[in-house]
Amino acid sequence: MVLPHWLSIVSSIGMAVAPPLVYADQAYSIVKKRDSTGFSRDVCAILLIANITRCFFWLGDQFETPLLLQSILMILAQVSSSPCMTRPWKPIPQVFQLALLYICIRFKPYSGPGNHGLSTRLMSFWQWPTYIQYIEFLAGLILCETILYLIFGRFDVFISVLGFVALGSESTLPIPQLISNYKQRSLYGFRMSALIGWVGGDSYKVAYFFIHDSPIQFKICAIFQLSIDILIVIQRILYGNAPPDSTLLPTEDDLEQALALSEE
Repeated sequence: MVLPHWLSIVSSIGMAVAPPLVYADQAYSIVKKRDSTGFSRDVCAILLIANITRCFFWLGDQFETPLLLQSILMILAQVSSSPCMTRPWKPIPQVFQLALLYICIRFKPYSGPGNHGLSTRLMSFWQWPTYIQYIEFLAGLILCETILYLIFGRFDVFISVLGFVALGSESTLPIPQLISNYKQRSLYGFRMSALIGWVGGDSYKVAYFFIHDSPIQFKICAIFQLSIDILIVIQRILYGNAPPDSTLLPTEDDLEQALALSEE
């Protein structure tokens, strides 16, 4: 299908710019409430890992430039600093701030396994206590992918697998939020604007990928991601967005119990 030139330009700009803007309202809401309850921090992990890997995929299979630009903007949305956001607190230099991720770490939920060092994940993955650990992980990821690309980048199979890893991981983006909603039995803290952006954006992506005949990895993963978005819409209808019990401030006894467990 051939689109008019002006419409093709508009659709390309929308594809590149719209997805990163979806998280602006979510970040503002967390800062305003000073609480990230309801928004899964793992969403930031998937966004960063998937888009970094997709940039390496582009080196081997140069798909549409707007899709590459989308990945770069999405990474910048996570890693760029904002002076207006850092004025209330200045624990680290602005240049090292991961915007949305840092906000989630700065305003942790009142309750959660990662808040008192009680994470059950292997090596406490993505529930680390210090911000610099996230930076170290991402730096290590980029280094490892660079080495692998330099060694195997000449092989088509490696490039194809890299594409499925990048887009497959991105397609799981809504799953942590789906699980978080299920545990809370509520969509409290997850902005309706973000949900609308996910459903609308992923519907747009599916149409864009088929119209522009993008690589098969894009089509399969976009359809899967849209299906998870629809499940979250169903959760919104069933659960609503009333505050869950976990948003209540922890008592002194709760804190003492958590600290006692962490010392064992």
